[in-house]
Amino acid sequence: MRRIFLAIFLLWVGCDVYAQTQTVRAFSHRGGRLERDENTAIAFQESWDAGYTGFETDIRMTKDGVLYLTHDHTLERTTNGHGVFEDKTSSEIDELRTKKGNKMMRFDEFCRWLDGKDNLYVEFEMKTKPVELYPQERLEKYVEKVYKGVRSIKSKNSQFVFTSSDYRGLRYLQEHHKDAELLLIVSKPICDETIALAKTVGIYTLGCKNEGTSYKAVQKAKKEGITVSLWPATSVDEFIREVYLGADRLCVDVPLETKKFLSEKMPWLKIIY
Repeated sequence: MRRIFLAIFLLWVGCDVYAQTQTVRAFSHRGGRLERDENTAIAFQESWDAGYTGFETDIRMTKDGVLYLTHDHTLERTTNGHGVFEDKTSSEIDELRTKKGNKMMRFDEFCRWLDGKDNLYVEFEMKTKPVELYPQERLEKYVEKVYKGVRSIKSKNSQFVFTSSDYRGLRYLQEHHKDAELLLIVSKPICDETIALAKTVGIYTLGCKNEGTSYKAVQKAKKEGITVSLWPATSVDEFIREVYLGADRLCVDVPLETKKFLSEKMPWLKIIY
């Protein structure tokens, strides 16, 4: 079925992409959002054990200034807790468990887990929305904590990227930590609008939705010097499509299934996991 899908897709986008020309960096989204207990130690470890060196995680800050890995600003979807994450203290968060019975992982624990591992690609998504939870002074303290935590990781030949859909934190890094590699997340496809946005804010790596993105638009973005990261890859079929759209980086929700299938059935694809 997937081979049929791929053949049809290649005919649709055109013969010039029958041969993949670039190597794609794949990374495990929250440790495998649709396969494992997202943003937990066990999820990241199982992706690592499967051969992944690329990861993405989300970072939020408690009322008393401690960073944890969690996507939502509310607790109900992923934990046995209730209410707004940012209203809780670290001691309250430490008492919670995920729906699958795991502890919520602290950011410093994640940094220590990465420490000593080489050839990594890690996206650290700064979750500072809703914006009222992170007024400017709190935002700056938060960004400094994230930056210092990332810089504490000892790793060779690795790429650490600060990402956000909230430009405020990225702008702070642009102004205060010019060495930080940045990626702007936009809930739109690669298109003229998002290409123009990247050039306006001076962030030349975009994380955009695959829905609505075309091969032609990706090539246009690359000609403008923009690195293209697409999301989400919620299935192997979606991942294959995004490879042939010409993406540079791919966010994978099913990392274990994807790697197993491609290694066995499509080993000619140039993927760095």
